[in-house]
Amino acid sequence: MSNITTDFNDKTIEYKQLLDDFKQLLKKNNLKFTIQREVILETLYNLDEHLTPESLHNLIQKKFPDLNTGIATVYRTLSLLEESEMVTSLSFGAQGKKYELGAKHHHDHFICTICGSIAEFVDEQIEERQRKIAQELGFDMKDHSMQIYGICKNCQKI
Repeated sequence: MSNITTDFNDKTIEYKQLLDDFKQLLKKNNLKFTIQREVILETLYNLDEHLTPESLHNLIQKKFPDLNTGIATVYRTLSLLEESEMVTSLSFGAQGKKYELGAKHHHDHFICTICGSIAEFVDEQIEERQRKIAQELGFDMKDHSMQIYGICKNCQKI
């Protein structure tokens, strides 16, 4: 069912490693590897978006209408992937979470408070400043997440 190509470009190799890690995670948790779970992982891998469980479920239903993938399977799989840090989430309070594959390089987020759109960015000056502040405070920083809330350019036009 997977539509990952068999050539050995970097993206294919990355996905194969991610899939192997996922299979090991399932085995460790005494869960079966199913095509539905693979499709969830593959969809997250192939899309460069932040998805709610519902939007991920809808995408899978449209792309694979004959594949019986329930919303509960999507939620459970995302939860497992998040616990293992294979995916990360951004919380929107009562609106729930949006998920993205955690295998990406570190980046930060601008989040629109009106439409919920998310723009990713990387700024080495900000990263270096955070490292310096942590060092000045004697803090051994392991990871961080920066989320900046505002109004995107499309919503500003309204």
